[in-house]
Amino acid sequence: MVTMADVARVAGVSISTVSHVLNETRKVRAETRHQVLEAIRDTGYTQNTIARALATASTTSIGLAISVFSNPYFGELVHGIEAEASDAGYTLLLGDTHDEVEQELRIVRALQARRVDGLILAPSADAVEETLALLATQNLPVVLIDRLPSPDFDQVGTENEDATARLVTHLVQHGHERIGMLAGLAGLSTTIERIAGYRRGLAEHGIPFDPALLVDGGSKPDLAQTAAQALLDVDRPPTALVVGNNSMTIGTMRALREARLRIPQDIALVAFDDFEWADLFSPRLTTIAQPCLEIGAEAVRLLLSRLADPSLPPRTVRLEPEFMRRESCGCANTP
Repeated sequence: MVTMADVARVAGVSISTVSHVLNETRKVRAETRHQVLEAIRDTGYTQNTIARALATASTTSIGLAISVFSNPYFGELVHGIEAEASDAGYTLLLGDTHDEVEQELRIVRALQARRVDGLILAPSADAVEETLALLATQNLPVVLIDRLPSPDFDQVGTENEDATARLVTHLVQHGHERIGMLAGLAGLSTTIERIAGYRRGLAEHGIPFDPALLVDGGSKPDLAQTAAQALLDVDRPPTALVVGNNSMTIGTMRALREARLRIPQDIALVAFDDFEWADLFSPRLTTIAQPCLEIGAEAVRLLLSRLADPSLPPRTVRLEPEFMRRESCGCANTP
């Protein structure tokens, strides 16, 4: 294995000079720095980050525990997190929690074992009693992202309740009173807040809440398809639907297609979460767009500030989403 001593010998400098170039701990003359970098390339030297971590108590790495493969919205969050972390000189270590608390705990422990400097977590529905209870007993800096169940931690996400109420209001303005909702995974703070927004939107317009029109879509396309089919089979089916996230929007549209219902002529459709192809459908989908990249970047900024000053009080940051008015709600074609 190539060592730092080998690099120093090829470059004709001391080992300490090689260390200063690698770790930027002291200014090195440009010519000498160039010699060292050429020697690193020629020898194929790779810095031992574990040994460096033991010496500096920092791995310059951030752990991310998130259900990225089962939720397409999280892919954009990861992009925002990685870009901000990379700009700050940090490497991102990613683990998929599958939104299951047992897997979440395994991922968190694995990231801790790799000595990450801090953790960004999209907590599962059972995280408060399990994962967050564990993290509260440890010194690892943590930022919760998207789901904000505990003010005891730094956390960042979207405003959910007002935004969902706005979707309901928009449908009411188009004459709808039988408005159904497909809610996300039960127990998640985002699901709870969006249901609250749905119910508030109905109440603000004097529309009684009908439990038969609120169904659990499970945050997955297949579960949402089944739930949407059940909604269409109630005695007085809805004339409009609010869908709680983009995964469920896919399943809902499949159910409407199989029922041969036209959007918005037969049923109006609006959804929380925008996605790249939302305006490619015919009609284009009316959605609430979350500022994914900014949420991810803000999570990293919160974590880095926590690393710099552990005494800071816990902070909760809510970013405003954007209402994307298109045609699936019944609006006229817009540019």
